[in-house]
Amino acid sequence: MGAAIALALAGWAGPAAAQTKLKWAHVYETSEPYHTQALWAAEEIKKRTNGRYEIGVFPASQLGNENQINEGLSLGTVDIIYTGVAFAGSIHKPLSITNAPYVLRDFNHFIAYRDSQLFRDIAKGYEDKTKHKIMALNYYGQRHVTANKAINKPEDMKGMKLRVPPAPLFLMFTKSVGANATPIAFAEVYLALQQGTVDGQENPLPTIMAKKFYEVQSHIILTGHITESLVTIVGGHVWAKMSDADKKAFEDVLKQAAANVTDQIHTSELKLADEFRKMGKTVIEPDRAAFRAAAIPLHNDTSAGAGWTKAEYDALQALK
Repeated sequence: MGAAIALALAGWAGPAAAQTKLKWAHVYETSEPYHTQALWAAEEIKKRTNGRYEIGVFPASQLGNENQINEGLSLGTVDIIYTGVAFAGSIHKPLSITNAPYVLRDFNHFIAYRDSQLFRDIAKGYEDKTKHKIMALNYYGQRHVTANKAINKPEDMKGMKLRVPPAPLFLMFTKSVGANATPIAFAEVYLALQQGTVDGQENPLPTIMAKKFYEVQSHIILTGHITESLVTIVGGHVWAKMSDADKKAFEDVLKQAAANVTDQIHTSELKLADEFRKMGKTVIEPDRAAFRAAAIPLHNDTSAGAGWTKAEYDALQALK
């Protein structure tokens, strides 16, 4: 990993100039909206700051896995990241509240949260702790389980080895269904499925398509257990040195990029179940009410990963 990261960075050592070169790291594929919108944002920021900032975007875990790029932000080895709220939430737990299974009702509930004072207050808690700046919330999609067998109810997952991202809050879902959580970094999931190290994984439909998980899994179960999002974060070492005008340019552009991502992912996930059916995959609509009923008792259980106040939880539930 070290040598690969050094190589990736070597190509990004620019000449000394009045220009600030920044590195934007993420774990997603070049075909995905997260990457294409990061490229758009980099170009747009360069324009709006008259070339003062040049941003290189490093996709597909080139600069490290999700935990490593979060560390990199604090070390100053990367400057901007996309990261799942559960990963940023391991630093400030309330940020991961929306990753409690079924805590968000649907896409509209996500939008209400994104635009809420509650999200701004929770983001500020993270910023106060880290000095980094949360710029935007990007929709990642509803997470669904994939497997090589039919799953219709929570009991069907009992004892199943399920790959989960290596962030604590994903264990709440596996606990609710009695599955065995196997944390594996994103870049290694395909191989783990192919070799049978795990029985299944869970991700939104656009990710299942982009990462080709459908090649090594026969069944897609539309559990929709987590309505997932990513935060766009600028490192404190960069943000603190910016003029107010440049801060506004970054804020405006990164919010627009996140809105574009959100539209594209939401549009894509609405069509993909049928695409998978056409490819010969078995797509199952399970008993979501049973899955939800299994998860709700864990929502405020600290032993299951909860780390928010009852007031924050109630405020989230009250959003319409």
